[in-house]
Amino acid sequence: MKNKNGYTLVELIVAVGMFALIMTLAAGAYLIMIGASRSAQATATGINSLSFALEDMVRSVRTGIGYNCNAPGGGDCANGGSALYFTNSSGQSTTYAFLGGALTKNGVALTDSSVTVNASKSRFYVSGTLPSCATHPPPQSCDNNQPNITFLISGTVSPGPGKTTSFSIETGATMRGDDL
Repeated sequence: MKNKNGYTLVELIVAVGMFALIMTLAAGAYLIMIGASRSAQATATGINSLSFALEDMVRSVRTGIGYNCNAPGGGDCANGGSALYFTNSSGQSTTYAFLGGALTKNGVALTDSSVTVNASKSRFYVSGTLPSCATHPPPQSCDNNQPNITFLISGTVSPGPGKTTSFSIETGATMRGDDL
């Protein structure tokens, strides 16, 4: 009987083939994870842009006066509107609107280009803008509510070509000053 040392050619081909198959699968999984990470980062960038825009809007609204979502001048709008008009704390007229797929402030886009706001599903609602009944008693129009603005924003974030993630956000702000 002969003593066999080493591997046969068939064993060597099978071992190299299995190693190549496993390494190809591992490299494919690694590339998929890189793509998923990039997509998640792009989505996070878009959502952070939207979050910044909402934070800017809420801060401005809280310190403003004369809210309206139909036209400049003030007043409740229970049916909502696609633009919000008010006077900010510096006394300047400010308009937030859904224009060209973006949330805008005085015509300047606040959201990143990866964020598309659906203007037909996004609304501003204003309530409590009438003067206080303590200072304007009936029969004049009055209420005992602090001005409150509700924002409904819907749209998509696109982390890359052909990929979108939908979002719907509802938030609100109440006037910080005394209106009662």
